[in-house]
Amino acid sequence: MNKPAYDTLNSRWQNLPHHHDWLEQEGRRLLSFYRAARHPEGGFGALDQNGTLPVGDAPQTMITARMTHCFALAAMRGEPGAAELAAHGVAGLLGPLRDDRYGGWCAGPPARVEDQGKQTYLHVFVALAAMTARQADVTGAARLLPEALEALERFWMESEGALRGDVGRDWASPEAYRGGNANMHAVELFVQLGDVLEAPLWRRRALAISRRLIHEHARANDYLVVEHFDEHWREWRDYHRDQPRHPFRPHGLTPGHACEWSRLLLHLEAAMTQAGEAAPDWLLEDAAGLFQAGLHYGWAVDGAPGLVYTLDWQRRPRVHERVHWAAAEACAAAAALLKRTGEPVYEQWYRRLWDYIDQYLIDRRRGSWWQELDRHNRPSGRIWQGKPDLYHAYQLTLLPRLPLAPGLARAVAEGHPLGAPC
Repeated sequence: MNKPAYDTLNSRWQNLPHHHDWLEQEGRRLLSFYRAARHPEGGFGALDQNGTLPVGDAPQTMITARMTHCFALAAMRGEPGAAELAAHGVAGLLGPLRDDRYGGWCAGPPARVEDQGKQTYLHVFVALAAMTARQADVTGAARLLPEALEALERFWMESEGALRGDVGRDWASPEAYRGGNANMHAVELFVQLGDVLEAPLWRRRALAISRRLIHEHARANDYLVVEHFDEHWREWRDYHRDQPRHPFRPHGLTPGHACEWSRLLLHLEAAMTQAGEAAPDWLLEDAAGLFQAGLHYGWAVDGAPGLVYTLDWQRRPRVHERVHWAAAEACAAAAALLKRTGEPVYEQWYRRLWDYIDQYLIDRRRGSWWQELDRHNRPSGRIWQGKPDLYHAYQLTLLPRLPLAPGLARAVAEGHPLGAPC
């Protein structure tokens, strides 16, 4: 029996009307589930596995930012009710979630959260929400965006070409840490800001971060992404050795981030090219290397399908759980590499990853996706509890059907046809 003709344009899933329809339906199903995350105190909260807000839980700034971003995208696509939900998120970020005393944002309402410090990672997502909401002309977004960018600017270190670590509530007491995760999502944000604000500054910053973290450090580590550094950008390999399941800063290497970085480098390359800027050749080379490394070292390395959460420094599985975002980002990266190169291996991975998501992650009885599975692909909750996150899954229903540039927010706003042949 002949193998599928993966190298034929008409056979690629991204070019098939049925696949477009499947992605559209899955996106709408996800949006419907997360409407329940609207919190009566403002913003959005974390849903449990059944899609219910636990009684007494406070709204969360991170979840509010991600929900606002997603509902703003949905509003631009014509989802009834999405604009009002995005406006509810913006109002929460401008109201009870904002730190009126010192500016910026804490993890939740300042009076209701124990850790009142200012997190770099969180401020990146507040800015992402503000940018997408402004692109969607959501009420309040025109005020939120400059405030979010002003706060984020306090983390930017021009001399380092990257974002610094977290600080205290009053913006003092900076930690002696530099993080790959926060800077990775800054690249995602900065590439889109360059498009939305028509400002090359943001692409230059995205390139500076990518050069340091990927072209210098990841390339020298078999394209596995080094996540933790001290304040002098020395690799901090012992960081969080006692917290291997930390949801944002786990010890060791994270194969899913190699795949996520792969996609982001391709968006940066496309954005620079579209703007008439000289994109370095290493962006494509490193994107391919990252994808290959993430799946080589992370996929099914313990005998079961799926990407393990982390590896130790000998490239052995450290935490075997499979988190949903890793599969989503690997799938989106496969789609991006297929658009960029046309190589059949990326079509094969795109299909394999969606098949995995369909079989193991999508919860058709309760709704949404399982956020985490154990090493046997059974629902788990050692890293993430409940189903708090719409962001990665919803973006995956859109990214395969859009060009690499402009970025997601502007592409949706401009009505780029979803599913143009890749």
